[in-house]
Amino acid sequence: MKVYIYCRVSTREQNPENQRIDMERWAKAQGFSYQILEEKESSRKTRPIKNRIFQDAIAGKCDMVAVWKLDRWARSLQELVNDLSILKQNKVEFFSLKDNLKLDNSPSNMLMVHILGAFAEFERSLISERTLAGLERTKKNGVKLGRPKGSSDKKRRKRSGYLLRWQNRDKVAV
Repeated sequence: MKVYIYCRVSTREQNPENQRIDMERWAKAQGFSYQILEEKESSRKTRPIKNRIFQDAIAGKCDMVAVWKLDRWARSLQELVNDLSILKQNKVEFFSLKDNLKLDNSPSNMLMVHILGAFAEFERSLISERTLAGLERTKKNGVKLGRPKGSSDKKRRKRSGYLLRWQNRDKVAV
């Protein structure tokens, strides 16, 4: 069985090492052929690695998509249910290790997906609410948020230099 393992963290400072270790141990124990794909610094709208896995799964390039937890795959209950429905229609299995949940034809498993997805979405909303409250309190205390202004803000910036350096980054001077 060919399995795509999806590991995701939200920022570059975070490390998906724990997810990778657990998922690799699980895949080896099951005797699966697997590929681990990691996504760092993702947002709700931009998750190219997840989109690639999803498209490959629909195209039949894998038999199962596995994640560490459901909230690593989807950020809302609606997204989770839609994605799992499409995977199921295309006969691609889905497994969440920490939730111990395998998507199949069992109604009880689908109920658990809905319940766990709802809790994950609720938790995400609470975190967002707390963050906004903290920022508001900080503003009221007179703290100015954002990057401090410096001398570079007064100078006109080059527009072409960065792009040229980026394009030539792999070329080696001889």
